[in-house]
Amino acid sequence: MTQEEYTEMLQQLKDGTIEQITVEQPDFMEFRKAWLTFNNRMSFVGEAGLNGTITYKYVPTEDNI
Repeated sequence: MTQEEYTEMLQQLKDGTIEQITVEQPDFMEFRKAWLTFNNRMSFVGEAGLNGTITYKYVPTEDNI
């Protein structure tokens, strides 16, 4: 996936259009580039899985509800 695709997915996650994003280890750096563009990036919470897979969910804080 590309940085642009991940940026779109992160926005959808934030908007509630999708519930989670799964990122495979080889794609992590592209995901990270997209993640860094969000001011409220700390609200994207990742849960580590097997073989470097990470599942991200959006958990808003009081600062960015």
